[in-house]
Amino acid sequence: MKLLRKMVVAAAALAPSPLFACAACYGQSDSALASGMNWGILTLLGVVLTVLTCIALFFVHIVRKEEAVSNPPPPTDRPADL
Repeated sequence: MKLLRKMVVAAAALAPSPLFACAACYGQSDSALASGMNWGILTLLGVVLTVLTCIALFFVHIVRKEEAVSNPPPPTDRPADL
């Protein structure tokens, strides 16, 4: 019985069926819905790029701080002003 059930589920999953586009993609490409979706995609790309840039700049900051700590400036030959 379990084998029959698995075969029916596999046949249903692998059976060809017509593919339909979503309501936004199926309609006109110059409609307000498509324009809004494009702006949404661009906004999300902007957010992702901003976050990734901040992460990269954080690691650059950490590397520069580590280099500054490991390589202190050479001492000067002048006596300190008191």
